[in-house]
Amino acid sequence: MSLNLLIETTSDRDFDYIVEENNDTKKKNLYIQGVFMEAERVNKNNRIYPIEEMTREVERYIKEMIGGGRAMGELNHPTNPDVDLGRACHMVTELRQEGKQFVGKSKVLSTPCGKIVESLISDGVKVGMSTRSLGKLVEETGKDGINKVEDMRLVAIDCVADPSCSDAFVNGILENKQWICDSGGRFVPAYEDFENKLSKLPNTQDQLQQYLTEQIKTFINKL
Repeated sequence: MSLNLLIETTSDRDFDYIVEENNDTKKKNLYIQGVFMEAERVNKNNRIYPIEEMTREVERYIKEMIGGGRAMGELNHPTNPDVDLGRACHMVTELRQEGKQFVGKSKVLSTPCGKIVESLISDGVKVGMSTRSLGKLVEETGKDGINKVEDMRLVAIDCVADPSCSDAFVNGILENKQWICDSGGRFVPAYEDFENKLSKLPNTQDQLQQYLTEQIKTFINKL
């Protein structure tokens, strides 16, 4: 099953910037808090996330990622569904449901990208949070241009300097690939899976023709 890379922001929401001091070490940490995700509302990308879909995936993310101290996000969105530790700038520490919204709290890291975020906030720049997920888009019957998201897989919550201006970049670059899960559990572009299969060609001519026909049809169906 092929999935789309989906980027969503809550740019009409304000985020709070909180400085907390550790009582033991006296070290001050900067946190970003606000609405990170929202369900049952058509967003600016004309997509809607069913509440049960988002709740299920947030529960998984809390258990597997936040609970394990692995819920890191990058400074701006990359063009793939992987988290690059070298670009990590914050770590989500809390994510709780309030009705159809999911309020999060994230600690700004002391990494190079984290220091950039800290400097931006210190200089008065408004930064926000934007989700990066994989999912299947299903057009809503009778609702022209609106897609419902199914099989959602939350990859990361990234920090963006200007969420309200992300549409052109997102639609032009980030969401133009189809992604599938390979045998090792890694999400790869559909064309990479196609290329890998072509490297394992049968020996006989009859088998080769049949194999190539099947792989080409599969690849086209995933586009």
